[in-house]
Amino acid sequence: MALKPLHDRVLVKRTEGDEKTAGGLIIPDSAKEKPAEGEVVAVGAGARDEDGDRIAMDVKVGDKILFGKWSGTEVTIDGEEMLMMKESDIMGIIE
Repeated sequence: MALKPLHDRVLVKRTEGDEKTAGGLIIPDSAKEKPAEGEVVAVGAGARDEDGDRIAMDVKVGDKILFGKWSGTEVTIDGEEMLMMKESDIMGIIE
């Protein structure tokens, strides 16, 4: 199934966090924090301004991004967990 976000929404796939601590201890899945980094999978066309013109999106498919810990809504697509969020929830692009 394909999902196309609307307006200024972005579909993000979280990147996996580290499974070991600096000291070499393995962190179980239940104790891991969900990462606040991800990769943009799909983007909407952009929001509209007061005149009805589209506002271009700053992110594009494939960008690595940093977002807030509680940002977005979890969605499951083809058995894979992803996040749907507004572009304003994204704090920056990782270069």
